[in-house]
Amino acid sequence: MVESLTTNLLVFVVAAGLIGGGGVLLTRRAEEIAKITGLGDLLTGAILIGAVTSLSGSIMSVSATWNGDASLAVSNAVGGIAVQTTFLAIADMTYRRANLEHAAASEPNLLQGVVLVGLLALPLFAMALPGLGSHGIHPVSVLIVAGYVLGLRLTRGAERAPMWQPRLTSETPPEKAADETPPLSVVQTWLSFIALAALVSVCGWVLSQVAPTLSAQVGMDQSLMGGIFTATATSLPELVVAVTAVRRGSLSLAVGDILGGNSYDLLILVVLDAVYRDGTIYSAVGPAEMAWVVLSIVLVSTLMLGLLRRQKHGVGNVGFETVLMLALYAGGVAAITLS
Repeated sequence: MVESLTTNLLVFVVAAGLIGGGGVLLTRRAEEIAKITGLGDLLTGAILIGAVTSLSGSIMSVSATWNGDASLAVSNAVGGIAVQTTFLAIADMTYRRANLEHAAASEPNLLQGVVLVGLLALPLFAMALPGLGSHGIHPVSVLIVAGYVLGLRLTRGAERAPMWQPRLTSETPPEKAADETPPLSVVQTWLSFIALAALVSVCGWVLSQVAPTLSAQVGMDQSLMGGIFTATATSLPELVVAVTAVRRGSLSLAVGDILGGNSYDLLILVVLDAVYRDGTIYSAVGPAEMAWVVLSIVLVSTLMLGLLRRQKHGVGNVGFETVLMLALYAGGVAAITLS
């Protein structure tokens, strides 16, 4: 990548702008695909959007692992989970009707959060006991895959036949924005989605290439570079999709995108473990990477508290969990930076 700081900043801004425009259109196509496939907004966000928006970060982490930069790769993946969860706090600020977590509370959303916390605990266990994977892939990587598949099955079942539902209030029904554009055919919808996904992914990859250079120019080590700078850069698609979905009233799509993308990022750790050539990837990380995992667990737990407590209005329409998540993320980043 070009060494000029001005050129790198220009490339960063242009790529981020294209991600913004593509993310808006991508959300609309995702809503149409949810209807076509019958998956529903939540699973469409968790599986389809979550995978697409995580693609750029995945490419970067795998590339870094192949080059032997294990700390950069892992911190990018787990740091992305922390920042993406915090993005829901930003999305909450754009939902004018009520507190987002109040309106989006549902059994599938809570189930996704519980599964994600459990999955996050697994790499933490592997980082504490890396010796179990001395002969190649760590057993925890297998458990992550199994837990991810089980989580999808449970979430699908909860969406089809929920065993309990939150109490309906005047703020519960989402206000779906009317789409004034004529509907596309099934083929056109999928082709449009694939093209937009390619645009967002390529721009995310460009950001992942520019971000390390920018970070190096301001003097960051690999863990901070991955956890803060590149994680945020490659997570921009999640922010755009989440905010756009919330503003269009697709609350389950927004939450599913973030939580589903987070779960998908954990699957990337499995790929990294397989690609890493010097044993298990978990033996090549340090306290900073463990701190990113712990911060992610705390942030997801705070989000779940908001979904359970369902505060209607806090400061304006922003609930206590939004303020707490922003404070926790800022505090966590500061602690990791200063350590």
